[in-house]
Amino acid sequence: MEKIAQRCIVCELERSDGIAICEQFICERCEQEMVNTDVQDEKYPFFIHQMRRIWLRKDA
Repeated sequence: MEKIAQRCIVCELERSDGIAICEQFICERCEQEMVNTDVQDEKYPFFIHQMRRIWLRKDA
């Protein structure tokens, strides 16, 4: 069974492996990077901003 590529809400690249949260796709690479990013890391606010987009789209 072939997986369908979807646009990741974090990196905005087309990928086929990942998870869906509230019907929004997060690729496996971004998921792993977010899970392993410390709150003190400079990239942490970027991930928070991108994840907020899920809730904004959900409410739209």
